Amino acid sequence: MIEKRYLQLRNLVPVVSRETVETLETFEVLFRKWSSAINLASPSTLPGLWERHILDSVQLFSLAPQARKWLDLGSGGGFPGVVLAILLKERADSSIDLVESNGKKAAFLRTAIAQAKAPGRVHAQRIETIWGQIKTPDVVTARALAPLNVLLSLTEPWLTSGATALFQKGRDYRREIDESHDEWTYDLVEHPSAVGEESVILQISNLRNIRQSDRISRQIPMA
Repeated sequence: MIEKRYLQLRNLVPVVSRETVETLETFEVLFRKWSSAINLASPSTLPGLWERHILDSVQLFSLAPQARKWLDLGSGGGFPGVVLAILLKERADSSIDLVESNGKKAAFLRTAIAQAKAPGRVHAQRIETIWGQIKTPDVVTARALAPLNVLLSLTEPWLTSGATALFQKGRDYRREIDESHDEWTYDLVEHPSAVGEESVILQISNLRNIRQSDRISRQIPMA
């Protein structure tokens, strides 16, 4: 089993160790244990947990090979935040901030990060309250969190300061893109998901609010 999973990981991230596979499997066991108590994911998705959630998170890593500072919003059960933290163990001087307002889920995330000895820090706060606390990262991620328009509002302080977003979206992503253009302009690259046939990863940079004159400027600390 571990050899098969190692090959699956290498198809997504060419340079990865077997130790990382073992750490991800340990995280999988922990996730299943906690999920039975606090419902970290829909029970119907648990049989395909490795492919549907873990590998789906892993694929983000190869899209930002030089990134050292990451930020994951609405981290929930740790996808992609904890998975990325585990992968970042092999990337020197790297770390990830995970933001999750639900106290029980935040407790799980802290346990998972500690168990994996991964370079992650958990913030049990709403996203809007940490704008002034987290310096601009290289990459901001979010998975199944909110419509694109809302995501852009939540991440505006970082994306307008140089960060790149990697947002995982499902089949309705095209409608969300069209709707977002009423308020935003940005550079967009659409990456087909390597795991889900109807899913994509939206790589967004150079965000600008069209109605900027009507908005209050938000300040974040300089990187």
